[in-house]
Amino acid sequence: MKKKTVLGEDTDEMTAPDSCHDKEKENGDHAKAKRSKPEEHGGEDMVFRPVKMSRRDLYRPPTAEELSQLKEAENLFHCSLLKMQMEELLKEVTLKEHRKKQIDIFIQTITELLQTVPHSPEVELSDLSWLSGTVKVPFLLVPKASKGKFHMAPPASVNLIGSYPLGTCTKPRFSVDLAVTIPADILHHKDALNQRYPRKRALYLAGLAQHMRTSPEIGSMRYSCLHGNRLQPLLLLTPPGKHSSSFTVRIHACPPPGFFKPIRFHPQKNNVRTEWYIDSKTSLTEHSEPPTPHYNSSVLGDLLSRAHLQFLTAVSSQCPAFADGVALLKVWLRQRELDQGAGCFNGFLGSMLLAYLLTNRRVSNTMTAYQLLRNSLHFLSSTDLTENGITLAKDADSTAPSLAEFQNAFQVVFVDPSGHLNLCADMTACIYKQVQHEASLSMQFWDDPTVDGFHALLMTPKPMIRTSDHVFQLCGLVKLQSSCKKLKLLSELMDHSGNYIHTALPFILSLLQQGLGQRVHLLTHSLSPDPEWSVESEAPKHKDQPPLSFGLILRPELASSVLERGPPADSPKAAEFRQLWGSRSELRRFQDGAITEAVLWTGESAYQKRLVPQQIITHLLKLHADIPEQCVRYVGAMVDDVITVGRAVLSTGEEESLKVVQSYDDLSRKLWGLEGLPLTITSVQGAHPALRYTQVFPPVPLKLDYSFFDREKIARSLVPKEDKPCPAYITPITVICHMEGSGKWPNDRLAIRHIKAAFHINLGQLLNKHHHYTVKPCPTHLDVWKDGLAFRIQVAYHREPQVLRESVNAQGLLVLRDNEEAQALEMATIHRPLLTSTLHGLQQQHSCFGAVCRLAKRWLGAQLFSDDITDDTTDLMVASLFLQPAPFTPPCSPQVGFLRFLHLLSSFDWRNNPLVVNLNNQLTAADYTEIKNDFLASRESLPVMFIATPKDKKLSLWTKRAPSIQMLQRVVMVAAESLKVLELQLMDDGQIQDVRVAIRPPLDAYDVLIHLNPKQVPLLSQAVDPPPVTFNRGTMTGSVAHSGGALPVIDYNPVSHYLTELRESFGDLALFFCDPYGGTVISVLWKPKAFSPVPFKTSQMSARCVKVTGDTVHTVPNIEAILEDFQIMGKGLVKSVEARTERWAV
Repeated sequence: MKKKTVLGEDTDEMTAPDSCHDKEKENGDHAKAKRSKPEEHGGEDMVFRPVKMSRRDLYRPPTAEELSQLKEAENLFHCSLLKMQMEELLKEVTLKEHRKKQIDIFIQTITELLQTVPHSPEVELSDLSWLSGTVKVPFLLVPKASKGKFHMAPPASVNLIGSYPLGTCTKPRFSVDLAVTIPADILHHKDALNQRYPRKRALYLAGLAQHMRTSPEIGSMRYSCLHGNRLQPLLLLTPPGKHSSSFTVRIHACPPPGFFKPIRFHPQKNNVRTEWYIDSKTSLTEHSEPPTPHYNSSVLGDLLSRAHLQFLTAVSSQCPAFADGVALLKVWLRQRELDQGAGCFNGFLGSMLLAYLLTNRRVSNTMTAYQLLRNSLHFLSSTDLTENGITLAKDADSTAPSLAEFQNAFQVVFVDPSGHLNLCADMTACIYKQVQHEASLSMQFWDDPTVDGFHALLMTPKPMIRTSDHVFQLCGLVKLQSSCKKLKLLSELMDHSGNYIHTALPFILSLLQQGLGQRVHLLTHSLSPDPEWSVESEAPKHKDQPPLSFGLILRPELASSVLERGPPADSPKAAEFRQLWGSRSELRRFQDGAITEAVLWTGESAYQKRLVPQQIITHLLKLHADIPEQCVRYVGAMVDDVITVGRAVLSTGEEESLKVVQSYDDLSRKLWGLEGLPLTITSVQGAHPALRYTQVFPPVPLKLDYSFFDREKIARSLVPKEDKPCPAYITPITVICHMEGSGKWPNDRLAIRHIKAAFHINLGQLLNKHHHYTVKPCPTHLDVWKDGLAFRIQVAYHREPQVLRESVNAQGLLVLRDNEEAQALEMATIHRPLLTSTLHGLQQQHSCFGAVCRLAKRWLGAQLFSDDITDDTTDLMVASLFLQPAPFTPPCSPQVGFLRFLHLLSSFDWRNNPLVVNLNNQLTAADYTEIKNDFLASRESLPVMFIATPKDKKLSLWTKRAPSIQMLQRVVMVAAESLKVLELQLMDDGQIQDVRVAIRPPLDAYDVLIHLNPKQVPLLSQAVDPPPVTFNRGTMTGSVAHSGGALPVIDYNPVSHYLTELRESFGDLALFFCDPYGGTVISVLWKPKAFSPVPFKTSQMSARCVKVTGDTVHTVPNIEAILEDFQIMGKGLVKSVEARTERWAV
């Protein structure tokens, strides 16, 4: 056998800063290992012979070099997979040849049309009489007066610029940029002053629109702005016919190259005179005028657009993967909504960034697109352009500004090759910080083999409402005019040409950053969208744009603090603190004796404390920016309302859950301390969702009104009176009490149950004797009434599941057979208690975990899915959002966690992937691979929804029985629709504000509706839309006794009992659904084969009637009798039965 060699790719000395190496090592390197030395047999042939090794050598631990090689191979596989996925993505987003031909033909048509633009006589700049009445100028002419002359003429040249000639266009949204050079005789060298050039630019576009609007070669024609900058209007053209939506041509009007001197647009120069802007008679010298760096940059950007294309073309010609690298970077930016709008990090900036890395030898020309993307993100995550700007200028002329001068004028600095233009002039520091944060987050999970890096990096959209923990909007944008006045921003307003939104935004961001301080990890804001309007309409006003949205990514340990502690009273910073907080600041003495300035916010419950940032934001905006509270629309906790409890103090269940846990802890200690038991207690474990903070409506301590009940004669327990409404539902909180093993435990299943029943009696006697608790022992459990709560203690014996599996066959041999009874017992006594303790720990790490679970379960219950997606399944799905949040950070608010839950439910590929929940971080990368391989090998025999945990890698115990494939499809569809509706409700202030619209179930799909009597629904107050009428449920207000008192009826819910009876009686004909949290309607769906005639059998006549067809006798369901049975079985509970006869027929 001949030795094969593998040649690696040639690489530059510049390598990617990652653990993956793109070049493979030669196989000869591996042949050097001492364990497998080959013997040479002449010539170049090499024959591998088995080598005899001693047992010691064979089982010797691997060396450090061998471990390194294994790790490298693992990383190489992970990176190779990611590369292949990216290559497939590139095929999808790059333009096909037939599309390029269509674009070239349309460009040629436009170019020919532009050359035929007629000349017009010269008029004053303010005279618009030469324009027809239908075409408008795409510019806000404020102030209206402006000097200068204007006339129309054919363009001096028409050139392609932007991403299309560079080959970096990406689908689905893409446009082709066409630079139309304004003839030099139209412009004047002083047109840079007082918006003369931008106005001539807009007039020239209007003239082009007037000329082309009647051409049949042009489809639609609209105006827009370049990245939201009103000084740079664009003319948008689409082709006619069926290709009208496939691409857009954007026409830019530009001055001739070199027409203006770049020194004129120095960041410290002024080109908008105060005298002209405010129409004042008082003139200032040029040196005393405020600089207009943003205005200067917009004009200079037009001047240098073709030079930028030439620079990028030269750079890309040296790097074969340049276009693909830019395409991947653009996809990454688009998924994070960073590439569109005013001050965005657009594809052009991405191209320039990659060019910077190439020209500065930060990356090699031979790198692949995968490596270019990785290096770009690494650079962004590690470089702060708000502190240290970068420049592409190698030999800038002496008139070019220095980096320090750029830094003084702009928040983010990235200088172009000319050395005169800051490419990030309109970008705020917050946007760049967001880019930096996203890049850093991407680098964290890039190499993690436990994360699907490709989907997290390039396929998962990250809208603000799903990314930020809290979101708020400024709705009355016109109020920002008064903000500019209060903040004295006239100079900045002139610089932004009257755009008061862009003027006030940096100052508002700085104010909020200062006020929120350490409470937020990141403050982001939406980017004003590029406006589009008809050529026959006036340019939209600034106030017409959508509300400004702001996102907060919170620090959970600090965000909900109600105290803002300031500097000591005698500190020089005290005055600054008082100036920031105004009347809310006051002197306070603390326990350590310090007297400092402080601000105290209101908030008693966790729900109220989560809204402390809202109090801070509304106070600061009112105090410093003159923005009233009604203009601030805070959507950080709108969805939380569906799980709020309490009247005096609103809560989302955290405080109630804590009381349950504290009472359980006390009971657990007392159980451990019991003396006189025949066997020792080995463990006491909670097995109820309330003990992991995930019960939708946690049990609350109840003080019973004894006049509402009768007394049972023997045990003196409370029994509800027949004429009263159904009493309050009392949840039994399950506690598993394991007893020690002993040889005295029997091996017979019936005997074990008798022993357990005896333990229940014994435990009850001891608890009553020592602690005076009211108890009720039963064969299967012991109910304990403590602190107004009901605890259900179940004694467990660790060998009982094994005994249940044992049986003796005909030959007298002991056989082990798994069965549902053993599995159910194991689930109740082993798996569920372990899950409860694990998730309780997760709640301690992430304070909003429980609230997210409660919201998710409330939605599932309201949508009638709670029988298919069980409580345990839901808790595990929510846990995965916290344990593996990529590409997000772990949720820090219930609302954002719930939105991500809906997205996970609706977008996860349940058919082809297992959902791995790495509880306690016990799973390694090898475990993930093993779980995935086992899943694929046994897919057909596994549940349709597969959830793996460290203790359950192969079976998915939690989803073994439900959901079915049909129900999962329904859940996925409804989750997708609910997410869409809910995000629209939260982000669109024009919608009727009712988030419950996404919670209410659609009942149109059901065949029969059984309406229940609200009086007999014990959980009526928990309904999505609780009725205004309430019923006395046998409880009173006031403090609850810790022990004693009569025992009420526990776990009595007539709705659930009725539902169980319906399923037992008619489960073969129909499916029954009901909201477990106060639902007053039971929805019935006939099974598809329910009405198929079956042969007559006397043993199968239940709910059926005979139908004779010729000589054949069949039976079919007796619908009238079934509907009547629904009413009879639910007598007193059922109010009416609504049969939708149009949806079914026998």
